[in-house]
Amino acid sequence: MKNVLDVLKERGFIKQTVYEDELYELLGKESVPFYIGFDPTADSLHIGHYIPIMAMAWMQRYGHKPIALFGGGTGMIGDPSGRSDMRQMMTRETIDHNIECFKKQMSRFIRFDGENAAIVANNADWLLDLNYVDFLRDIGVYFSVNKMLTAECFKQRMEKGLTFFEFNYMLMQGYDFLYLNRRYGCKLEVGGDDQWSNMLAGVDLIRRKEKKNAYCLTCTLLLNSEGKKMGKTQKGALWLDENKCSVYDFYQYFRNVEDVKVEECMRLLTFMDLDEIKELTRYQDERMNAAKERLAFEVTKLVHGEEKALAAERQAKAAFGAGNADDMQTVEIDKNVLLVADVILLSGQAKSKGEAKRLIEGGGVSIDDGKIAGAFAEIPSAAREKGEFILHKGKKTHLKIKLV
Repeated sequence: MKNVLDVLKERGFIKQTVYEDELYELLGKESVPFYIGFDPTADSLHIGHYIPIMAMAWMQRYGHKPIALFGGGTGMIGDPSGRSDMRQMMTRETIDHNIECFKKQMSRFIRFDGENAAIVANNADWLLDLNYVDFLRDIGVYFSVNKMLTAECFKQRMEKGLTFFEFNYMLMQGYDFLYLNRRYGCKLEVGGDDQWSNMLAGVDLIRRKEKKNAYCLTCTLLLNSEGKKMGKTQKGALWLDENKCSVYDFYQYFRNVEDVKVEECMRLLTFMDLDEIKELTRYQDERMNAAKERLAFEVTKLVHGEEKALAAERQAKAAFGAGNADDMQTVEIDKNVLLVADVILLSGQAKSKGEAKRLIEGGGVSIDDGKIAGAFAEIPSAAREKGEFILHKGKKTHLKIKLV
């Protein structure tokens, strides 16, 4: 069987590794237990979690054993990496609820039964009962404060003031790796590239304290052509929970990605064959639209299932005149609503009435075939009499509005 490190490289997952030659040899000769950590700071995964989860899925497909580590303990502190402010602390009940939500969503990508079944672990089980003095004596002696202060994960927080509370996070994450190594034989940590400093700390701890080999591997972050993280929509983060981000909006996000990012998204976010990806994305012209539709369908199918992906595909085609109008995404609005700005707000196409008015004043709003002029414009009488109409916002948002 092909070495999974080759697979991850071909698809563009790997950003950084440590002791790469040793790791390559290890992955080629035995099943390696590895872990990825998830801090349960919300009740849903989002697109930022997607690439590490896909890396986990590929690793499992090639015979390696995933450990999904949920940060029930570290989540009560919060990771300062990439933050300019301190994360809000959560209760144990909130964290436990979020973990259950994560497990349900992850089951679409990885197996929790059968051969190489994924293990679920919660670091609250070993962190919350630690004796602090014993922890410092046993673990703290392996961490240099001078070295920690140079870590990338602390730099932004240092500008506004890094609390000792957060400073402990690196020790705890390093201890997680040590605990999993002792309990499950875990030899590899995989995660996002913004976790590099924390991950190196765990590798170093195991090698110095246990005199064993340990490794880490970071995955590339999903960035747009400007170098900013992808996954932000006009309504907020791109959540994997359809109650936080509708299936249609999720589909449309990937249907509208930049042409230059389509191939990368296919390699990272789907299980499509690389030759097929290359063929679909070889033409940088209008034929790229077919590739975008395929990308949107494949990603939506993975996250929400084939039935909902097909429904979103039909809605998108209907919205752009290539399908049955009855399949168009429909929003019901109270028939007593008069202003178009209120329709925009109530249908979720603006965060405030002021934003809705600015959209109208900018000339980007139409109802059926008529452009709306004036921030206080009312729904046209013909549309009110029909009891339904098509709301167009810009070139990419088209909704059927029913007055009920």
